[in-house]
This record gives sequence, C-alpha cells and structure tokens, in this order.
Amino acid sequence: QDVAVLEYRAPHLAAASLAFAFPAPPAGARLLDVACGTGLVARELHRRGFRCLHGVDGSAGMLERARSTGLYRQLQRCVLGQEPLPVPPEHYDAVTVVGALGEGQVPSAAVPELLRVTKPGGFLCLTTRSNPSNLRYKAELEAALEKLERQRAWQKVLAQEVERWERATSEEESTQGTGYISGVVYIYRKCPVPPLEEG
Repeated sequence: QDVAVLEYRAPHLAAASLAFAFPAPPAGARLLDVACGTGLVARELHRRGFRCLHGVDGSAGMLERARSTGLYRQLQRCVLGQEPLPVPPEHYDAVTVVGALGEGQVPSAAVPELLRVTKPGGFLCLTTRSNPSNLRYKAELEAALEKLERQRAWQKVLAQEVERWERATSEEESTQGTGYISGVVYIYRKCPVPPLEEG
C-alpha cells in the first residue's frame, strides 16, 4: 500500500528490462528474486512470461505475503550480506535484486554472491536509488559492479537512469524539485557468455 502511494516503478522497470535482455522465451528460465518482499517483482515478471520463480527474503512476514500470491515455486528465508544464499552455484538463468540495494539494506559486498548462483551466460538485474541519502551507497555499489566488470566476471548489458523512480518522501530527497527521486536499473550478463548460434 505504501509503495502504491509512492508510485514505486522499480518492479515494472526491472522486469521490462530483464524481459528485453532475455534471448529466448522465458517460460523455462529459472529465476531467483532476492529480497522478494511481498512479490511485487514476481507479479511483473509473471506478466512477461516468467513462470519458474524462486524467492528469498529476510522477513518471514514478507515471505508469507509472497507465498499468498501463488507466483513462487519456492520461497526461503535468507538475510543476504549476513549469510550466503541457500542455493547451489550456477543454478539460475537470472537473478533480480529490486529495491534492496540501498543504505542500511543489502551491502554492496554481497554482489559476488549473486553472481555465484547465476549460470554462465545468465542475467543479473539490480536496481538502486539516486536520491541524496543513497548517493554514497550508490557510488560504493557502482565501484563493486565496475570491479567485477574489469575482472571479466560479467558484461554490462544496460545501466539506465530513470528520473521518476518513485515519489520523494521529503523535499531534500526530491530530484531538482520534481517531487520524485530517480533510480537506476542495471542488467549484467555473467561470463563466459555463450557464443551466438549460427543460423
């Protein structure tokens, strides 16, 4: 209810970006929704043909709400940053973290753990906010993302800054007095990326 009032667009933007990046129809793709909350991202992914959704979240209450949507095949409790994901390596075709990469939430140091559970050639979709109180975290996060790119752990597919991410909760947080804060969607593809098939 709170995010509806804030016109929170991250789940829609992230799902649309991921669906655009995917080379094949996603119905068979296995996807992990990290910090899944009540299932807002699952709803958007489901609308775009993703059917094999697994979720993890640190809150038992959020997981109950996510379970009630009927959109997830599997849900587990996990506090990312304090413990590893309860998942074998190279298990998922895609991993999303939408709305949890921010000050006081999932630390940027947890990003390699997301890569660990992604198949080679799989996609990772991450979002963060660009409002003033999150700029230090965003700079830290982008340094971590770029370091992994330099190490050829993944390739950047997209980094899209979006102006009207959600309504600002205070004038100080508002982007240039618009009443909104901005945010970013990042899509990366884990290396090695499979070669394009001939034909």
